[in-house]
Amino acid sequence: MKLSIPTIITACLVPLQVSAFPQLSPQALQDLLKREPGAKGCPFGHESTFKKEKRAVSFDPVAQYVSTTGEHAFVPPNLAAGDKRGPCPGLNALANHGYLPHNGIAPMATIIEAVTQAYGMALDLAAFLAVYGTVFNGDSLSLTPGYSIGGPSYVGASLGGALGGLGILRTPSGLTGSHNNYEADTSATRGDLYVVGNNDLLQIKNFQQYYDALLENTPAPQQYSALFKFRQSRFNDSIATNPYFFFPQFAGVLVAPAGYAFPPAFMSNKSAQYPSGYLSKENLKSFFAVSGQSGAFTYQPGWERIPDNFYKRAVGDEYTIADFNLDVLQFALQDPRLLSVGGNTGTTNSFTGLDPTALTNGVFNGATLAEGNNLQCFIYQLIQAEAPGLLTGVYGDLTKALQPLMDNLEENMEGLGCPQLMEVDESFYEKYPGYMRAKGV
Repeated sequence: MKLSIPTIITACLVPLQVSAFPQLSPQALQDLLKREPGAKGCPFGHESTFKKEKRAVSFDPVAQYVSTTGEHAFVPPNLAAGDKRGPCPGLNALANHGYLPHNGIAPMATIIEAVTQAYGMALDLAAFLAVYGTVFNGDSLSLTPGYSIGGPSYVGASLGGALGGLGILRTPSGLTGSHNNYEADTSATRGDLYVVGNNDLLQIKNFQQYYDALLENTPAPQQYSALFKFRQSRFNDSIATNPYFFFPQFAGVLVAPAGYAFPPAFMSNKSAQYPSGYLSKENLKSFFAVSGQSGAFTYQPGWERIPDNFYKRAVGDEYTIADFNLDVLQFALQDPRLLSVGGNTGTTNSFTGLDPTALTNGVFNGATLAEGNNLQCFIYQLIQAEAPGLLTGVYGDLTKALQPLMDNLEENMEGLGCPQLMEVDESFYEKYPGYMRAKGV
């Protein structure tokens, strides 16, 4: 499947409505899940309950087979020579198997094609994540827009010269340098950046906890459900050990849960017995570059590997934004803190959530965000307001770099009757040292 950049950017930025969930009560979350199917703009409008666990899934061993031989045989990275590997084990494995460039620096379209081809990620989710990563951690003005899955690197030919210095102004950060705008604290297997000193290397202690929490001989959806206590413990651990813990609206509320939801969704092996997948502990080790026996694991950075005889999600059962939203909400219904933008305020155990009313100068409030189109409007306008500030100093022509994103947001707000959000009072973030430190303040 070949995908053009204009098609991806034009058609697949709709999912940006899912990038933030403020503090919501359990009842508000329940109301959110009960919305009428097909409601305009609702990212989970076609499912009112967690039906993903119940839908019938077939198994086609030919269509779902993922090659790990020939051009897709495992080749470990040469990190000393500059190959990039980073905090996402799924992307690292794709680079090691030739689905992404082996050096780990990939065009956006290649990333989208790789995750759909090898894992069965739906196009809407694949495009959203790739576009966001490109704009914030790569180079959206490059002749080949994309990003590094690891550390800093340019992606293709920059348009800086052609634009008279209005292109990218500094080396793109890559995913390893994306703390608090893509990668965040409370990772399933990585450590908090300001606690362990890096955010890309697996921590054996965390992996052991994941390994122990993973149910055996159980379908993948139920395996995910059983990870809640582990998810909650990692959140509590960040509060208890990281005075700089910060949980932003996108990297925290939305992306951090992917470390728990994505392995059962994408790394589980599909079969006639388990058409929705089963993630064995051996396959978990393979995908996370871990070897050895429980209690004595060894980690080899960058050596993430797709197991042989691996079968992806079925055609028609691709994992969509709606599926991911439901996975996020499933855990948030049990612990609403997981949807709270906020963080520690300079000491451990000082977690303070941010009030949407204060942030938006009274335009939105947590009590009514589940009513009508308020949630969509809140998210669209928050992105519009905050994206330019987050990217100041990154692009010379910031307007051009953000134009596809902004155009799409405007299109999606048409007809929603959104209250006018003139500005976001970002000064409320300043009480969080983790936010300020990540900004270099």
